[in-house]
Amino acid sequence: MAGTDEESLDDLPPSAKLVFKVLEYNGPLTQKGIVEESMLSARTVRYALERLENIGIVDEDVYFADARQNLYQLDTPQTAEADGGQEATCAE
Repeated sequence: MAGTDEESLDDLPPSAKLVFKVLEYNGPLTQKGIVEESMLSARTVRYALERLENIGIVDEDVYFADARQNLYQLDTPQTAEADGGQEATCAE
């Protein structure tokens, strides 16, 4: 697992970067929504989401409109912590 922690968005394949951008622009989506927006195959989207989840960029939640599906969104607490750390450094 240590190898996946060191991996960043820059190290991911282009499909994972595209899925990241789709989620960034469109907000939370189901896997089917990501497939439609990105025009990637379902298998490619599954793989990209797995890679993004492994490095902690994407969160998976229950999609309440249809509990058989999951809702994927970018992990916002991680970016909030990064911003907070920079603000504290600037204030000192």
